[in-house]
Amino acid sequence: MKALLKLGVLAFVFFLVAGIYFILRRPGNTGRNLKLYQFLDDPQGHAGWMMRAEERCGDAPFLFPTDGYIGFLWDDSFRPGHRHQGIDIFGGTEGGKTPVFAAYDGYLTRRQDWKSTVIIRIPDDPLQPGRQIWTYYTHMADPDGASFISPVFPPGTEEVSVKAGTLLGMQGNYSGSPGNPTGVHLHFSIVQDDGRGSYQNELEIKNTLDPTAYFGLPLNSHQNEGVIPLCQ
Repeated sequence: MKALLKLGVLAFVFFLVAGIYFILRRPGNTGRNLKLYQFLDDPQGHAGWMMRAEERCGDAPFLFPTDGYIGFLWDDSFRPGHRHQGIDIFGGTEGGKTPVFAAYDGYLTRRQDWKSTVIIRIPDDPLQPGRQIWTYYTHMADPDGASFISPVFPPGTEEVSVKAGTLLGMQGNYSGSPGNPTGVHLHFSIVQDDGRGSYQNELEIKNTLDPTAYFGLPLNSHQNEGVIPLCQ
């Protein structure tokens, strides 16, 4: 019995160390993780690390959707087998305090069962004219799923025209499982069209696009080796 217990403890330690190594194996991951902890510990003291809502970097087509520090990038890894499909923007406030805005003109949908999420159809990709894409915004609810989405967009909203800069809601920390919160932030991703006029599954990175060129920021984890993404 003791031998089995010892074996179990060793296996746990091995997988824990392996998981940490996997997450931090790239220099950029390590630097960003450390900076994120520093920011969350003292947001006001690190205000210079934050992007600002509705800020545009140069001639990039998208406005930045919210105030905050970009803690995780597209294709970051949190655990073995996981690839992050978008960017996570941490406002450094409590849930329901930091506004979220549309990054580009389009048509907003909120499915009946979406407590914290909206998606906006962009019929004409500004970087590839003629291609349809979708922008996805989530975690806009409290830990139990009480929504922070603007009441202008109730559940069941379909194809409502919105302009860049339209208020969508507030940053929150709903994970999809009541009582199991994330940190307060906005998750934003650019989702590809399925070719039939709808969006593909945002949970798979192959269905999303690198947001770097859309914001004019270094948002690809393979290319960003620890640089804080800010307008140059």
